[in-house]
Amino acid sequence: MAGGRPEAQDHPPENGFTTLEHPVPRLLPHIDGSVLPSLGGFGKHQKQLVVLTWIPALFIGFSQFSDYFLLAQPNGTCVQPLLNQSNWTTASLPVTVTGAAPALQLTDNGTGEGYGDGIGLLCACKEWRLELQTGLSQNVVTKWNLVCDSAWKVHIAKFSLLVGSIFGYLVMGVMADWFGRHPVLILSVLFMLVFGLSVAFSVNVTMFSTLRFFEGFCLAGLALSLYVLRIELCLPGWRFSMTMVASFLMVAGQLLMPGVAALCRNWPNRDDWQVLQIVIISPFVLMLPYVWIFPESLRWLLATQHYRRSKAMMLRIARKNQVDMTTEPSVVLTELEQELHKKPQRTCIVKMMSTRNLWKNIVVLCVNSLTGYGIHHCFARSMMDPEAQPTALCHADYYTMAGIAVATCLAVCPAVGLMGRRGGLLTFMIITALASLLQLGLLNLIGKYSLRHDTVLRDTLNRKFSVAFSIIGMFSSHAVSTLSIFFCAEITPTVIRGGGLGLVLASAGFGMLTAPIMELHNQKGYFLHHVIFACCTLLCIICLLLLPEPRGHPLPESLVDGETFTRQTLLHPGEQHLLLAKTDGDYSRVHDTPLHLSATGGATVAVATALAAVPASYALATGGEIIGNRAIANGV
Repeated sequence: MAGGRPEAQDHPPENGFTTLEHPVPRLLPHIDGSVLPSLGGFGKHQKQLVVLTWIPALFIGFSQFSDYFLLAQPNGTCVQPLLNQSNWTTASLPVTVTGAAPALQLTDNGTGEGYGDGIGLLCACKEWRLELQTGLSQNVVTKWNLVCDSAWKVHIAKFSLLVGSIFGYLVMGVMADWFGRHPVLILSVLFMLVFGLSVAFSVNVTMFSTLRFFEGFCLAGLALSLYVLRIELCLPGWRFSMTMVASFLMVAGQLLMPGVAALCRNWPNRDDWQVLQIVIISPFVLMLPYVWIFPESLRWLLATQHYRRSKAMMLRIARKNQVDMTTEPSVVLTELEQELHKKPQRTCIVKMMSTRNLWKNIVVLCVNSLTGYGIHHCFARSMMDPEAQPTALCHADYYTMAGIAVATCLAVCPAVGLMGRRGGLLTFMIITALASLLQLGLLNLIGKYSLRHDTVLRDTLNRKFSVAFSIIGMFSSHAVSTLSIFFCAEITPTVIRGGGLGLVLASAGFGMLTAPIMELHNQKGYFLHHVIFACCTLLCIICLLLLPEPRGHPLPESLVDGETFTRQTLLHPGEQHLLLAKTDGDYSRVHDTPLHLSATGGATVAVATALAAVPASYALATGGEIIGNRAIANGV
């Protein structure tokens, strides 16, 4: 009778038991693992587009560092003082002061505020002769005499570009997720040309500051869209190297900027700063053909279910990568044909708040980016001569900062290759914290407990240690900022990658905003400012341990993918398995529990509980088997 027993799979499901069905796994969500390899991988088409994202990086570097020349504080010579408001005499003319002296103000009683009353009195001047030391013979400050009582307008002009960038990162990031990367890129280029060129024809400092705000807004949209497109074009093995090439080009723009400014000096029939502004904005005209030659991100189209546009783009990519899709029909295209009826689904960054892990990761990276750029200014300020007046960066300081940026990019590449994204970020954050704490604490200990009598040697050692720690801190903090932005681009899902990256970049903008704020207050509270950011580095070190390691992993596409992209366990998987492994005798009844039956057999907990009381004879009658002393019914 047993020989005539029909097979279990021939029977329909009985008594609430259903057989397990394994659906065919979908390939479209696995873009790095299935879609791109079927189209030729990181082929000729993708490489050409990545090169197109590199070219604007040089021009973006020009624009981001233009403030050092357009708004540089000049050296001033008072050629006609207000004799009735001070004790100046004609015999003392002319008097030359440093670049910071014009920024000082006079009180009502005629005494100076600033680094000394004698310098403060120099603001009681009717006519100034201002001279620049940054390559230009005239800039915005000298054009409209933004000195003394008008010096605050210079800081507002510096704020405008950074504040515009912060708003641009936030708004354009959301738009990139909602409308696509390509529309944001093209709109940013068009308005960048409009507002950037309009800045050169400003008639007053108010117009200049307003237009610079919109220039920063468009510059942020341009940088963000190019960053996202570059990341989404690459396979996991190429993402970091392609991004670092763009970083090198931006640093190259920083290095070349003094030379560009020198070429714009003494231009006929036009002010130097106007020529410089036109020169750094005009190259963006080369990006106008991107309207036709640069496509939308295929990864974004698939993640948001724009399947009809995805099909046309996949065929185009396969043709350019010389992959024949007609003779060898692709399983991906076949699956895509079955999904064409679905409507597009867009996601806003606000939905990130409904996740459990993703929002925490983005917040940690925002704090890292804010701390990295904020403390970078502290180190840069400490590297300069503390006895010198705060003035515009001279060429030596400027090239020192650019050289540190180059060294950082060179060091980040092998560090990330050896330790991964999380390990490299953690290492550079630890170095930043150590440099900050040693600079704040060790220098005070040297002056308090040693070399009390030899003040000259003490000051010399303090200065040398301060410069050394500042260089190390600038090096590591720059690496922290760069890796935090890249880290966010890798762990944020495609559907909200623009918004997530915009949040981290906006946090970086807030960090950079601390520099003009401190200058506006004549560096008052500088030490407390440094202490706060030093404490933030310690907090970041703890939070970085919670982040996942994205190296070698495909980019998450949906919120579900981003939520499951969590930190790996500290124990090796084999070691964790040994800890959980026990003998069969200890857990002999585990397989009979209702929970196990519910999870593996597809039955409910209630039905699984009733199964424990089913006699063996009934199990045999319904197609079950006897294994040992236990009855197995319908494969459960």
